[in-house]
Amino acid sequence: MAVYYDRQAEAYLNARPMYPSEWYSKLAALTPNRTLAWDAGTGNGQAAIGVAEHYDQVIATDSSEGQIKHAIPHPKVCYVHTPLSMSEDELVSLIGGEGSVDLVIVAVAVHWFDLPSFYSVVNRVLRKPGGVIAVWGYKNFTVDPIFDSVMERYIDTARPFFNPNIRYINDSYCTLPFPFESVGIGSEGNPLMLELTQELSFDGVLKELSSWSVFSKAKQSGVDLLSEGMVKELQSAWGESSLIRTVNRKAFMIAGKPRI
Repeated sequence: MAVYYDRQAEAYLNARPMYPSEWYSKLAALTPNRTLAWDAGTGNGQAAIGVAEHYDQVIATDSSEGQIKHAIPHPKVCYVHTPLSMSEDELVSLIGGEGSVDLVIVAVAVHWFDLPSFYSVVNRVLRKPGGVIAVWGYKNFTVDPIFDSVMERYIDTARPFFNPNIRYINDSYCTLPFPFESVGIGSEGNPLMLELTQELSFDGVLKELSSWSVFSKAKQSGVDLLSEGMVKELQSAWGESSLIRTVNRKAFMIAGKPRI
């Protein structure tokens, strides 16, 4: 998936919602030490800079070089491009070594990972005891019945280009393998459900839709998901292009610690 995010990294930076500071505070409270955190699949770095408010250093990695180039700078965040060709030992060493990490987070990305390989790295780098991993995601935003019906048509058009792993998002991570012991924030098969809101203009809506990996994938196949007709439908349902509206997302989180 990295190639598709490479092509739209700038759109991703300008479109994705920020996460509530309370999420980071709650996770930080679970780790006795706050020396090092790892943000895997960092994207534009929005989660990395949130975690950096609580940890001395954050290693933020992504297999997309384009995303790393557009990531949000922060003095406590070190962004690193980690190509898929990197070995497990190389990745463990890069992050800080065995038992070096207090918190691992994955924001809206774990469903793209090779889960057995990723979880193997997590178990190696997390501090024992005291280390915690947290993963979260969210569904498409909703506004009102009129706009939402147009969005459903957009998604139906995009559906042939979705990666099969999108099923984990569709079921709110309820079927996501998560072989860690619960720490009170969801568990395997039972994620914690959360609300995520954002103020958006219509331009922001278009930027978000164009940041989806499926948009780039469809374009490579000669399909413009945001055709002139679709944009007009979306704008008609939204209202004035300058109108700022509140969009709502159903979010979900699971956190855990290594099973010793």
